[in-house]
This record gives sequence, structure tokens and C-alpha cells, in this order.
Amino acid sequence: MTALTLAAAQTLSRAGDVPANIQQHLAFMQAAAEHGVQLLVFPELSLTGYEPALAAGLAIAPDDAVLTPLRERAQALRLTAVVGMPIRLAPETGVLIGALVLGADGSLAVYTKQHLHPGEDDAFIPGQGGAALEWGEDRIALAVCADFSQASHPRAAAESGANVYAAGVLISEGGYATDAALLEGYAKEHGMLVLMANHGGPSGGWTCAGRSAIWGAQGLISAAPGVGPALVIAQREGGRWTGRQVAI
Repeated sequence: MTALTLAAAQTLSRAGDVPANIQQHLAFMQAAAEHGVQLLVFPELSLTGYEPALAAGLAIAPDDAVLTPLRERAQALRLTAVVGMPIRLAPETGVLIGALVLGADGSLAVYTKQHLHPGEDDAFIPGQGGAALEWGEDRIALAVCADFSQASHPRAAAESGANVYAAGVLISEGGYATDAALLEGYAKEHGMLVLMANHGGPSGGWTCAGRSAIWGAQGLISAAPGVGPALVIAQREGGRWTGRQVAI
């Protein structure tokens, strides 16, 4: 199989401060490119923080010009970035939790969170998911947080031919052990690489656990040791995955 380098971006979002969060994303993208990363996945709602009460006022169309600096940097670095943002697909529709795929080739793709946590429906509507990323010989399926709590979601990804399952999440300290066990279990059950990008600090009143991680069929490949900004990287060469972490 061809070489492939993926990473989870463990960021600390400023609540509702999109310009500041964009600058942080640009710094992460630069650092990731310097480490040979081809696909970089950010946490759930990474560009605003997990702030349901602010989402309606911050929601954008996926092609909004506010994302231009990120899209241009992705092209310049030949890096594809998956960023989290509240979006509206039309002005009169509800707010969705989006994962926007900013392609290294200038393309834009949209994934929307399908399964909401209890209480999220006060601010958001369920999404429709999105197509897997076709990446040479690889097929990369996306997820946002509660999507992976439904075993049918990663199962459908595997049945569609995905060999990578990449999730941007917000996982608190209290939920980390259970959620990490689920994700590691999916990697083993379906023979997929499973990537989880978590917030590295508090967001939306939640004490986030950090510890972003990547698992393979044989177990843990790489993980951040705790909270704080970090890149969690997995690289495949000759069919074998190896991992490392980089403090930002």
C-alpha cells in the first residue's frame, strides 16, 4: 500500500472567537505539513468551540469567505484539513454540526453530524453524514462525536469499504474511558484505522479530556498524554502503521 500520514489536531478553542481559532488552525496546519501530514482532522466545532448557545449566530454556509485563509493554506501546503463549524445549508434551514473538508486541491466537501447527543437538538438539527474521502487506495470515512456511539455508524463505514474512520469529537474526562474503549473496539472489529481528535482544554462548560488518539487493528498506535495542544500522528509505510506525538 502507498505511504499515508494522518494526524489528529488537539486544539484549545476560544469560545465564539472564529478569527482567533482560524489563526490557531493555520499554525496547526503549518506544523502538520512540516511533519509530512497529508490529512489533518480537528475536533468537533473546532472553529467556534463547543458552544451550542452561540451556534445560531456563528453558523455559516460551507463556502463562506471566512474560511478562505484556511482553504488557501491547505492548497499551499498540499494538506487536506477537516475543520469543525456550525453550518447552514440554506439561510432558512436549521443549524448543523459540520465537518468541512478543505481539500489540498482546493475542493470543499461537507459532512454533517447525524446523531445528536441529548439536549443538542435545542440548538442543532441532525445531519445526513457525507461521502467517504477517496484517497488513492484508501477510503476514509468521517464521523462527529455521537455518531460513533451508534455501532451502526462505523459498521456502515466498514461495509462501504472504508479502511480509516476519522472522528472529530468533544469527550469529557468522565466519558473518556468508555468512548476510547468503543473506538479501539471498532478498530479491532472492523480492521480499520480509527482516529479521534479531541479538544485539548475546556469548551462549552465541559472539562475535555484531551488524549486524542489513533488506533489500529492491533491496538493503540499513538495518543496525546493529556490535555494541551498537540498533534497525534500515524504514518503508514510498507503496510505498517507507526505513531508519534508532537507538542505544539
